[in-house]
Amino acid sequence: MDLIDAIKAIDKPHEDDVLNRLYTPWGENIDPDNLLKEYPRPQFVRDSYINLNGYWDYSFTPDSVDEIPSEFEGIILVPFSPEAMLSGVERRLDPDQFLWYKRALPTIKKKSPNSRILLHFGAVDQFADIYINEDHVGYHGGGYLPFTLDITDYLNHTPDNMTFENNTLVVKVRDTSDSSYHSRGKQTLRRGGMYYTAQSGIWQTVWMEEVPATYIRELRIRPEKDLKTVSIEVSTNLPSQVTVKIPGHELVKSPASHDAIENFFIGDFSYSSDTYPSASVDHSQGPASYYNFKFEIDDPHLWSPEDPYLYPIQISTADDHVSSYFAMRSFTVEDDEKGIRRFCLNHKPYFLMGVLDQGYWPDGLYTAPSDEALIFDIKEMKRLHFNMLRKHIKIESARWYYHCDRLGMIVWQDMVSGGSSYAKPVVSYLPTLFPKVFGRMSDGPAYYKAFSRHSADGRREWLQEMQNTISYLYNVPSIGTWVLFNEGWGQFNAAGATIMAKDLDDTRPIDQASGWFDEGSGDFRSVHNYFRPLAVEDDPNHRAFVISEFGGLTCHIQGHSSVDRVFGYKKYDTLDDLGVAYYNIMNSSVMPLVSKGLAGVVYTQLSDVEEEVNGLITYDRRITKINPDLDPHLLTRFKKQ
Repeated sequence: MDLIDAIKAIDKPHEDDVLNRLYTPWGENIDPDNLLKEYPRPQFVRDSYINLNGYWDYSFTPDSVDEIPSEFEGIILVPFSPEAMLSGVERRLDPDQFLWYKRALPTIKKKSPNSRILLHFGAVDQFADIYINEDHVGYHGGGYLPFTLDITDYLNHTPDNMTFENNTLVVKVRDTSDSSYHSRGKQTLRRGGMYYTAQSGIWQTVWMEEVPATYIRELRIRPEKDLKTVSIEVSTNLPSQVTVKIPGHELVKSPASHDAIENFFIGDFSYSSDTYPSASVDHSQGPASYYNFKFEIDDPHLWSPEDPYLYPIQISTADDHVSSYFAMRSFTVEDDEKGIRRFCLNHKPYFLMGVLDQGYWPDGLYTAPSDEALIFDIKEMKRLHFNMLRKHIKIESARWYYHCDRLGMIVWQDMVSGGSSYAKPVVSYLPTLFPKVFGRMSDGPAYYKAFSRHSADGRREWLQEMQNTISYLYNVPSIGTWVLFNEGWGQFNAAGATIMAKDLDDTRPIDQASGWFDEGSGDFRSVHNYFRPLAVEDDPNHRAFVISEFGGLTCHIQGHSSVDRVFGYKKYDTLDDLGVAYYNIMNSSVMPLVSKGLAGVVYTQLSDVEEEVNGLITYDRRITKINPDLDPHLLTRFKKQ
């Protein structure tokens, strides 16, 4: 073990930092009048929508002032958070403040007198109150999941009820960041090391759409493990005849035949708790109706990273039409011919060559400056021979998952971590150095405080949020594993959470505890190893073995880094030295372990982030530090093991 490197990797906050002003190529050329205009929800597409991104008015007030401001301070470019350079504000929202947004809504000429208007938010960090014409219409808690409100009855309209006009939208936001137990991922008010600038407010696309009085609400798409059957469940707000078409097949269900499906989706893509009740979708429209369809596909075209084939779906009622897609594929953990547990794609062992993806941008923080920026990250990792991205304790915009689906990139999806202030020596430093001694603490009630989970409200909230994350992303073909806890950050009752996750989704493996504090369940023995020789460990529970974080090799590039300090796990001064070290660890340390039972690895990480300069590409996405042409057959050799 390299003890000196380990000691150097201890986090140190740097509250007085002024970060270098780094722009990505897309952020540098951003067009405020044409910002993130792509349809925001590719798995649930209607013919038209109204994009509300662009300049809004904003104002900060103390949280003691709970009235809509009479005057606003300036303009902010939505959906970039106020802390981001691209917002034009560059000011932090503190826990004792409110951030107010305001904009006029466009005039809408209705298609029908009975049409409804739905207002969608991709994500607002962290707690949002929504007002239409100064009337409070809804509330949402949680900074990572989308939510929808039916605002029809609050809108001003013309006497003939055919046009909505002269309407104003106001959003009030509060964000506790890491000053409370709520989920926040890598955000911190005291950035440094592996923790990054806190961001707040609206950070994904805001949009509206007109729907008929009876409309399609939600879908659940389940490719079965036999790889020839797909089940499609449809929810409508009111009973209706529903038609579902896939290539070569069409089925119709009448209102009389609709199915009673319990727990179709938990919480309508949002969580609720005793402390922070969540807004729900379309409560005014009454109980939903559910319809269950099942199709058998002859000679199915299976999805893989090498051949990411997607099937189209068309769902229709009398007046509503939605298009979507699915993939025929399965993700499992099974024994190979030698009895070794392996991650399997379509029931065949498939070695996971993964990379850790934080999803941060120097100019947009949580928000990528363009759709092309999202595509670049995925394509660049494929060019470097990776077939999996571990989305690290962040939930992305729906378009990112769509690009993984269509480009062929398996996703390991982390739940977003929370809990009160972490006891880093207990949950980070000592387990990193001595995992077999300090990485085996129980996460039960006697240890809630040690894991920063002594708040019962916080534990309930995280469990509800975990369920809603799985429900929201259930249909994404590329998601191959749910990762519940990372390095003990806010961990509790991981074995019970694993059972709950499996009840919600039995089609994907579960990584119960990535790093340490393994409770013995889930489908993987999942370790992090930055400072010791890589090795495959025996698992008494006969689970697949993955090294879910390793590497972290650093190289600081002047002019392309946020600060002059270096945080990472092994420092190299030149790109040539970094490249030699990278291919040495891949070829000499990782490859020999595949035949011994290694099912997958996750290299740290996709890009530099602020002080952490252990990325394969620079934070501004302008330099790729590793030359893939040095070893173009790396992944092929993995698959031959």
